[in-house]
Amino acid sequence: MRKSRRFAQLDVFADRPGAGNPLAVVLDAEGVDSDSMQAFAAWTNLSETTFLLPPSRPEASYRVRIFTPRQELPFAGHPSVGSAHAALAAGLCTPKDGHLVQECGAGLLPMRVEGEGGERRIFVRAPVGKLVHLTPDQEAWSGVLNGLELGSLPAVLIDNGPHWWIVELANEAAVRGLNPDIAAIERLTAATGSVGVAFFAHADTPAYQMVVRAFCPASGIAEDPVTGSANAAIGSWLQQKDLLRHRRYVASQGREIGRDGRVHVEVDNLRNVWIGGQTQTVVDGSLDW
Repeated sequence: MRKSRRFAQLDVFADRPGAGNPLAVVLDAEGVDSDSMQAFAAWTNLSETTFLLPPSRPEASYRVRIFTPRQELPFAGHPSVGSAHAALAAGLCTPKDGHLVQECGAGLLPMRVEGEGGERRIFVRAPVGKLVHLTPDQEAWSGVLNGLELGSLPAVLIDNGPHWWIVELANEAAVRGLNPDIAAIERLTAATGSVGVAFFAHADTPAYQMVVRAFCPASGIAEDPVTGSANAAIGSWLQQKDLLRHRRYVASQGREIGRDGRVHVEVDNLRNVWIGGQTQTVVDGSLDW
């Protein structure tokens, strides 16, 4: 039976509407079954759609389920940051000493809230990035890496909820000018159970210190506008290799597809990776589904 539910559409990792990664949020999803969630996420056709639910753990501020157009994810960065923004705006939770706890498929994740309104930044502590020891088919890899100007680090698969292939390129220009073989990326990710390939390079500008592009065709997204989990995976890999140039830095992503997102990445004293940024509410209303 169709039911009217509160709904918001947000722009995450954005200092203004249109600069970041859109997110659809169903604010009162209790009673919606998994098939209906997946069908609605496919209909919105955004990178991710989230469904907010009452927490099942007493420590949690709220519970969220995260869907791409094709699958459910245990964790993703921009849906976590955006869902917390929506939950706060709707009065579903209140920070305690500036902190929230998100319950999701990856478990209980601490969150930090800084500031108010459109200037507010929300950070989530990403799941620990684990190196996955997997050697993919060389033919698939050659299609992905063919002709690229690579950096000094080897390409690796990082598990921080989703599985991301992380590839360092030589410089910002190499990332900006990237025109990858999307079919080869889809074959690689399908063969290795990963969500996508994230390319990155260090940058040296006042506005940002890293440039990132992420491609995940297996999830129905050729290029993701701004990707929290991929940025967290990159930060985790760099800190594991002791190659972080800054404990706090800003990553630029999305410019090549008409966005201009900013992801704030921090590594704390316990070597946990936090990702965060601003979120803009663009649509605030209801849906019938």
